[in-house]
Amino acid sequence: MTAKPKAKATQCIDRDQLSVYLTDLLQVNRVKDYCPNGLQVQGKSSIKKIVTGVTASLALIEAAIEEKADAILVHHGWFWKSDDVRVVGQLHARLKLLMAHEINLFGYHLPLDLHPKLGNNAQLAQVMGWVDAQPAVGSDLGAMDGLVWQGKTSGTQKTLGQLARSVASRLGRDPLVIGDLNKPIKKIAWCTGAAQGYINEAISMKVDAYISGEASEPTFHAAEEMGVAYIAAGHHATERYGIQALGQHIAKKWGLSHQFIDIPNPI
Repeated sequence: MTAKPKAKATQCIDRDQLSVYLTDLLQVNRVKDYCPNGLQVQGKSSIKKIVTGVTASLALIEAAIEEKADAILVHHGWFWKSDDVRVVGQLHARLKLLMAHEINLFGYHLPLDLHPKLGNNAQLAQVMGWVDAQPAVGSDLGAMDGLVWQGKTSGTQKTLGQLARSVASRLGRDPLVIGDLNKPIKKIAWCTGAAQGYINEAISMKVDAYISGEASEPTFHAAEEMGVAYIAAGHHATERYGIQALGQHIAKKWGLSHQFIDIPNPI
């Protein structure tokens, strides 16, 4: 009787080693951000299982505890520059759970958006099947040089209506659409999350449509008056993919156990 091959044992990595690796991989020190990037809450020193998610919410922490995770990696961490510095209320409830279970919390905001392969913009292009995807560069983009991406639609995304239906199908969320649904679409620009404010940069790129996560009141007028279609595909919906890719990369490189946990968010 042939013996079944033994399952490969899960490896582990030192917390500080992982932190150094991620800092280098995502080029954290080159990015000026609104929050600290990297290890935000220290937990156990040896990491075998990681959980990834979009936001370090209480629900994600509770799910990670159920999965016996040693570390949580998120795109939206804590300690934003406008936050109350006191550990009370919502932050206290979250932090208390993390520390009680010695779970490390790593957060990567703009560095994850910017990564050319694992980043949110790069991964969204893969999910949507957009071609010739690359960071947009140029003097008109100013500080957003490299953060806004550009490319072309493919296949059945030849009109705004078709593109919107493709977004809904692939991201699992009906988007907000501004523009004539029959408008031909070929050249596009995008930036995941709350990047509606970069619509003027997209307009300067002479694209047919700009896709982001959210919309603000002025977004409608800019799109209408400048003749550029706009799709708000969801902040959470557009930023689920970078952190998954990062978790998969780490798991493969270091032999760790990884699980992405999606906490639904309609925004």
